[in-house]
Amino acid sequence: MTYEPFEIVNGAAKSRWLITCDHAANTVPPFVNGGTLGLAAGDMGRHIAYDVGAAGVTRELARLLDAPAVLSNFSRLVIDPNRGEDDPTLLMKLYDGTIIPGNRHAGAEALQERLMRCYRPYHDAVARMAARRDDTVIVSVHSYTRQLQGRPPRPWHVGVLYAADTRFSRPLLELLRAEPDLCVGENEPYGGHLPGDAIARHAIAHQRHNTLIEIRNDLIEAEEDQKAWAARLVPLLTRALAHIGD
Repeated sequence: MTYEPFEIVNGAAKSRWLITCDHAANTVPPFVNGGTLGLAAGDMGRHIAYDVGAAGVTRELARLLDAPAVLSNFSRLVIDPNRGEDDPTLLMKLYDGTIIPGNRHAGAEALQERLMRCYRPYHDAVARMAARRDDTVIVSVHSYTRQLQGRPPRPWHVGVLYAADTRFSRPLLELLRAEPDLCVGENEPYGGHLPGDAIARHAIAHQRHNTLIEIRNDLIEAEEDQKAWAARLVPLLTRALAHIGD
């Protein structure tokens, strides 16, 4: 079977929503060290390799919103599509205390191959889907680990990330904060966006409404929880967009 670096779900949908999942998979393509980064299966199943549960939430959001979704099909350790091409963390050799053996000696040639065969095709797919309509709204779905090595536990259940463009994220934040059982982070567990990241590239550069949602991954490990979070987010996303009024 031919390797594909991305998957498009519900591609014929006409909705203005576009759901993206930059870190959907822990796949290592066969052209990268024969399909392995030299890590144990347990490490490849952790947050260092992909965003646990985010793909399931993305698929369910696409179904409930009748919207297209674009999901990556390569591990963030192969190359990180949520980084600019000039970002020094594009190809990680150490992540959360774990050395990545398959990346240890990866140089410029390996980086260029991964850019050409993974990173750029994924971004081309997102760009095509985002350009279907003039009023596209991009929702980027991510997850994060409850606790990094040597760090205190993170208290948030969900976070909303944004940079300069707050039009959609602000009303979404207020709606999430009104949920009595949620601890909601604003630009947590990370701050804003990085220059050249996926939202900057596909939303901010084109003045498209957008937000990036981070869900704590222990809350969406199971399929039923992924579906429940998607069902919970849909009315909030819809109301946030209605608040903007365009």
